[in-house]
Amino acid sequence: MASVDEYFIGKADGLRTLYDRMVALAEGFGPVEQDPKKTSIHLNRATAFAGVAVRKGHLVLTVKSDRPIDSSRVVKSKQTSVRRFHQAVRLSQMRDLGAELRGWRKAAYELSI
Repeated sequence: MASVDEYFIGKADGLRTLYDRMVALAEGFGPVEQDPKKTSIHLNRATAFAGVAVRKGHLVLTVKSDRPIDSSRVVKSKQTSVRRFHQAVRLSQMRDLGAELRGWRKAAYELSI
């Protein structure tokens, strides 16, 4: 993918606004680089702390963590190394960006040094 914009062509109305708000909230922790890849957009500090896959009607946010997250919001959890996990959460509306997700994003950001 050449740009973040290309991910949102033909997708549900409001997904780009949701994505932009999520990035703005992450920038509250410090600098965030948006790094478009073939299948997702990585959000980087020094390394990737999250990935965003754009689906037709929702976003799948995958955050880095140092432990499994026990929440019904986590649709997929994968251990990637001894102390790293990737937790996937489905986002479709602004209220999905609440305090619980903020905590997970902040912890992921702090791990990416």
